Amino acid sequence: MSFTDFPWLTTIILFPIVASLFIPLLPEKNGVWERWYALIVGLLDFGLIVAAFVNGYDLSTPGLQLVEKYSWVSQLDLNWSVGVDGLSMPLVMLTGFMTTLAILAAWPVTLKPKLFYFLMLAMYGGQVAVFAVQDMLLFFLVWELELIPVYLLLSIWGGKKRLYAATKFILYTAGGSLFILVAALAMAFYGNTVTFDMQAIAAKDYALNFQLWLYAAFLIAYGVKLPIFPLHTWLPDAHGEATAPVHMLLAGILLKMGGYALIRMNAGMLPDAHAVFAPALVILGVVNIVYAALTSFAQRNLKRKIAYSSISHMGFVLIGIGSFTDLGLSGAVLQMVSHGLIGASLFFLVGATYDRTHTLMLDEMGGVGKKMKKIFAMWTACSLASLALPGMSGFVAELMVFVGFATSDAYGFTFKVIVVFLAAVGVILTPIYLLSNLREIFYGPENKELVEHEVLQDAEPREVFIIACLLVPIIGFGFYPKLLTQIYDATTEQLTARLRDSVPSLVQPTVAKGDKLMVGAIAPKIGEP
Repeated sequence: MSFTDFPWLTTIILFPIVASLFIPLLPEKNGVWERWYALIVGLLDFGLIVAAFVNGYDLSTPGLQLVEKYSWVSQLDLNWSVGVDGLSMPLVMLTGFMTTLAILAAWPVTLKPKLFYFLMLAMYGGQVAVFAVQDMLLFFLVWELELIPVYLLLSIWGGKKRLYAATKFILYTAGGSLFILVAALAMAFYGNTVTFDMQAIAAKDYALNFQLWLYAAFLIAYGVKLPIFPLHTWLPDAHGEATAPVHMLLAGILLKMGGYALIRMNAGMLPDAHAVFAPALVILGVVNIVYAALTSFAQRNLKRKIAYSSISHMGFVLIGIGSFTDLGLSGAVLQMVSHGLIGASLFFLVGATYDRTHTLMLDEMGGVGKKMKKIFAMWTACSLASLALPGMSGFVAELMVFVGFATSDAYGFTFKVIVVFLAAVGVILTPIYLLSNLREIFYGPENKELVEHEVLQDAEPREVFIIACLLVPIIGFGFYPKLLTQIYDATTEQLTARLRDSVPSLVQPTVAKGDKLMVGAIAPKIGEP
């Protein structure tokens, strides 16, 4: 069998799930066997992802690659159908990289280690499947699959309010998933043929009103996961009670599932409806950025502060998706990957800090940088990455979104000025709360009560290694973003062209000015010379 004929994606998805079934057979030794077994499985699966990318992925092809299709229920055209393109390949690689590091971050776990690592590996396969499956019903099933491990990881290994946070997570995300199922069934049964194949569904000619209802349903479902204001309230609670490895998976992968699905289904399958909803996406993105930045600034709990920071940064993804430019959409994808790396690094450091100080309240910290110099240095580097310091991936991603939207010819000048100004306010707030965060934890006089009652040991080699692994791509993409953008450029350019083609057919002019026809201040323009 040649490299191109090998079932790469099926193997990548099923290998960690099947491997997790053997964990109960491992001998009992306080979690030692389980952690090494899970780490080896994670490394092997990540190796398969890299091998599939190197041997079977063509950077110049915009369509699906590594396609595998096996009949499931032929009467309903249900298939095990998987494939990747420029939108999904970077996120599949991010999933493998992040989950493997999360397993390494979970090294100190000794409570029910068999169940813990079983859930980690099962979620590994499920998360890869979300980005790879090409059947709508199968997509819904794997989307639901990852909810169960996250719920258990929160409710068993979380903090004091873990049951409340886990219940809120499952209610929000499972409730949102119902909209996916209803919309998927409606699309599958629309017209004369019944099919769940994503490409066949996207090719159907839907009436505009029907598209708008479908788009709204998907927006609610994926808005919960992204998360979009006001569907975001589960996230600070979940992060507030999660452990470090679960933090890394929530920030690094789960939030990206919402952004990916918005691009794949809302924009990719319903372009006419996207032309109507795009201004609303941009407005919601601005609200995310400013509201969450202000809320983060006011938080005194370290986990909740970083959680709201994540919500703020994901607002740039919404603006990029609604920009109608190659640069803006490219920046949105880069922002998803960049924030996955940066958010995971910050939450890992939150966990490392809590392990030593046994407090999350900033008022109870202060001056710990004298005893934890390595952790102080890592916090500083990752905070600078989060505030979009030039040379870091966050700077490039946010700059691409800003320039892409500001140069878009799909919006009126006034609307663009307002959006850019408000988003810039959010960007200014970010370094304020992140740098003040560093000051309250590490600078100033030592908190005597904290120093006397806690052993403030510095970072161990495992922790330094994890942060180093995250900083390498953060800095690498910051200095040379083409390392990542070349993977998806062909796909995003094709999608942007399709989205732009949909604008003239939808917008009716209401104001005429010379030879330019405009629709108010916020709607897409048409008739530009």
